Amino acid sequence: MEIGIMQGRLVPPTGNQIQSFPRENWSDEFPRASHAGLAFIEWIYDAHGADVNPLATAAGIELMQKLSAKHKVAIGSICADYFIEQPLVRAEPSQRHERSEKLKWLLHQAARLPVAHVVLPFVDASSIRTEEEKAELLSILRAVLPTAEETNIEVHLEMSLPPQAFAELLEHIPHRLVRANYDSGNSASLGYKVADEFGAYGGRIGSVHLKDRVRDGGTVPLGSGDADLPALVRLLGENRYAGNLALQVTRGESGKEVEWARQNKAYVERLFSEGGR
Repeated sequence: MEIGIMQGRLVPPTGNQIQSFPRENWSDEFPRASHAGLAFIEWIYDAHGADVNPLATAAGIELMQKLSAKHKVAIGSICADYFIEQPLVRAEPSQRHERSEKLKWLLHQAARLPVAHVVLPFVDASSIRTEEEKAELLSILRAVLPTAEETNIEVHLEMSLPPQAFAELLEHIPHRLVRANYDSGNSASLGYKVADEFGAYGGRIGSVHLKDRVRDGGTVPLGSGDADLPALVRLLGENRYAGNLALQVTRGESGKEVEWARQNKAYVERLFSEGGR
């Protein structure tokens, strides 16, 4: 199991945004991740940075690969925040088609790096709220599956659905390339219990976003919110989880991002060394 970080957390934030593609200084994160002892970066593809994201061009991907090799920091996965701003559901048919094609394109780009999986966030503005929207999502996923098979890229769903409802959605698409992304902070903010979530769909979890949040509130430093991180560590072990862990923690002091990342990595390693006690 490797520990990495969400892109943008190793450079000062853009404006007041908590998470976005760092348009001006994305390349700086490779040496900083190396200095922090992190194994990978989870790349962000969002609308904010779409026009300058190196993921979009052959030359850009080549540069990403060179920086990754030079600093021994992998590009482990892609977080497709683009689909929060341009939701795959609650859209006109022409928009759904266009956005589904965009997802297929993103899977092809991911395969050129290559990365193991793409996270699709269905949270906030893109949350699934109705049975009709669940049906829309399943239809889109089935249409995209041939591209996932062609590229061998997993699609990980990050959802705000209650545990049993998420499990039932996954049961409707029992494909090896469709898995769950578990976000410890989002679950804490919604009041979900880790044991209930793992009991419902633990075997389908393919990736983890690690952060802490208070119930009905925002992100706080690890260990200071309502996320039951020791229980999460125990259950990951019991489920023989072999994926990666992406730090998506609250930001620390601007200019000290590497030190803050190192501290958070050490905190997580202590949790695992203690076995979730």
